[in-house]
Amino acid sequence: MTYGYNTFRKKLLKEQKHQVYVAGIVNKVTQTNNKTNLLEEADLETVIAQATSTDKWETLSYNAPILPIHAALLRTGKVFFFCGSGNNSARLNTPYDSVVWDVNQGTFSRQTPPLDSNNQPIDLFCAGHSFRPDGMLMVAGGTLRYDPFYGSPSALMFDPITEKWVKRPPMNNGRWYPTVLTLGSGRILAVSGPDKDGKLNKQPEIYSAFFPNGWNAFPITSPLPPYAHLFLLSSGKIFYSGAQMGSNYGVAPRILTLPETFTQSITETVVPGLQAPAFGDQAASVILPPAQDQKVMIIGGGSGKTATNRVNIIDLKATNPTYVAAQPLNYARMHHSAVLLPDRTVFVCNGSTMYEDIAKSMLPAEIYNPATNTWTVVAKQNVPRVYHSVALLLPDGRVAIAGGNPRRTVDELRLEIYTPAYVSRPRPIIQSVPETLNYKLRFTIQTPQAANIKWVSLIKPMATTHSCDTEQRLVDISITSRNATSLNLTVTDNRNIAPPGWYMLFITDNNGTPSVATWVKVF
Repeated sequence: MTYGYNTFRKKLLKEQKHQVYVAGIVNKVTQTNNKTNLLEEADLETVIAQATSTDKWETLSYNAPILPIHAALLRTGKVFFFCGSGNNSARLNTPYDSVVWDVNQGTFSRQTPPLDSNNQPIDLFCAGHSFRPDGMLMVAGGTLRYDPFYGSPSALMFDPITEKWVKRPPMNNGRWYPTVLTLGSGRILAVSGPDKDGKLNKQPEIYSAFFPNGWNAFPITSPLPPYAHLFLLSSGKIFYSGAQMGSNYGVAPRILTLPETFTQSITETVVPGLQAPAFGDQAASVILPPAQDQKVMIIGGGSGKTATNRVNIIDLKATNPTYVAAQPLNYARMHHSAVLLPDRTVFVCNGSTMYEDIAKSMLPAEIYNPATNTWTVVAKQNVPRVYHSVALLLPDGRVAIAGGNPRRTVDELRLEIYTPAYVSRPRPIIQSVPETLNYKLRFTIQTPQAANIKWVSLIKPMATTHSCDTEQRLVDISITSRNATSLNLTVTDNRNIAPPGWYMLFITDNNGTPSVATWVKVF
């Protein structure tokens, strides 16, 4: 059945209390269907479901014990924070703590990283990180000195089960503000960042437990900026989005091809079209859901002390990929965070229109819907957060937000939770699913809502700092058949689409309401 616009609007407003909110949703829905100005019954059901729920922010009653500059969601569902010297030169060469936050219990456990070969504390301030297939977090680089900053060659792993640090062989040179990326092979790539002499490290290297010295380096190549936003593509190639830490590097977005041997150099292909390319400083960028579509979006960013609301998207499956303009943010931002939600939208919070200025903070959050190319302003957060702030998705579909460091020694320790509107709606339930999913595996999910499930998604847990996250991606799991109580599915056969490791598996119904996640290992 279809509804004309006026009939649709009257029916909806009659049934709902929040008329202004509902009318806004109706307008957005009708804008996407303006050729016929008619709405399907499924659209009506979706809008009613969305209109009967609200989102909210909660400032927790307790604070983080350290400044959460680096944050990662562990496969236990707990959140891992560390900061090293925490942007405080007076703390250099002093003992540093990391903490594991049990969000459900509201408790923290502390850990002390090991010492270096000179029995000095290893300063992980401004390191890079990504997850190994076994769920351990590789943390590479850090700080040897301040002003000017020199990069550390240290490499550690954090074990989510024992909640302890493990030393690994050091890199071939130091890295401060490096980018670390897990490949489809499970090996880990480290690039960029000032080295142990303060010079930009131009020699990419890869970690593997099977290498005699842990790390193997490629020949020197053209440099990437610090904290370059990198994304693993379905081809095994790597895309640099144009976002990074700092401005005026003049490095255009590009596709990198890793050679088969370490005697060969990485090759590059520049991609055109990025608007305002100088505004890459602490922009956000994500691979849009699902990862199979191979579309990357860059969001906002700064140049000097000024932010932009620019949003561009590139289709990397195209023969000649080119950035194109998308609907801009409602508010210009830098230092912000972008989080993929299980309803396949993109949540953006934190940040400011001016460099490290909380007086210019953008408190209203925004959500982007790729299906309609629209941004919706949602509830305001309570705490202004700029530099060194983080946000990450929790297994229950909420978002944890922390950090903020507008200037040295000024640490924002308050914690917030953002609860999307879908949490207040009736949610589908995963009754059973295999814990291990092999590539090309056919498997079954038991759920009483099987007839009403639209998507099954794997979401990689985030490991984020400085608006940069190479880990998060949402992978579609195709539904091959179903009955009243179960879904039959097939895992992708492409390790580059879903790099081996631990994922949150969500099911999402036809109203866009996701389940609570179940942890699975893809291997």
